[in-house]
Amino acid sequence: MSATLGQAYLESVIKRFMTYKVLGDMTFSQLEEGDFHFVPVILPSSSAVSSDSTAPSVPAGANDGPAAIAIANASLSSSNSIAVIIRHLNGNMLSRWTNFLTEDGEKTDRNRDEEFSEPGAGKDQLLALWEKGWSCLLDTLRSLKEEDLLKTITIRHEPLLAIDAINRQLAHYPHHVGQIVYIGKMIRGAAWQSLSISKGASEAFNQFMQDKHARR
Repeated sequence: MSATLGQAYLESVIKRFMTYKVLGDMTFSQLEEGDFHFVPVILPSSSAVSSDSTAPSVPAGANDGPAAIAIANASLSSSNSIAVIIRHLNGNMLSRWTNFLTEDGEKTDRNRDEEFSEPGAGKDQLLALWEKGWSCLLDTLRSLKEEDLLKTITIRHEPLLAIDAINRQLAHYPHHVGQIVYIGKMIRGAAWQSLSISKGASEAFNQFMQDKHARR
């Protein structure tokens, strides 16, 4: 028996959420303990900060010029570290997906503003927060039935169809995962292991995919 549209949607959306979780996992595997608290800062130029002993230095390999990138302490920037992004995602996921169909998605005990303060947590603690948030999300999605998709839920008292609320988060989380990957790539520099098709390898990858599916 073929899947219904609702069943196919739930299977597809779980797959797509997992794709972004894996990108985060693969980034974390390349990072050291302190990397989770590094913050990207846009400097006007390396010369503009050379006389300021409090300014962050541009790491080896970074491009010099108007958009030079530096890694700095959180106190020097309004940007978010990977640790902060993880904390925010954890808070959002637990709030949105706990009792998804029966309670407002913005829980009264959530402190969203606190999520954007730098946590004094190590890599293991941060990864535990990451896993807890994703488990809440995925367990909820796997529990949903096709008929649940057209039920009305609320987020901050705003009524939404469940399917729309799911799509809303599917648009939100990749935004933050992309930030995580980009910061990780900046930190690792030339040592970064690509999570996608490497430059110059597109033609070979296309041929691999063609051969792979031709054998089916």
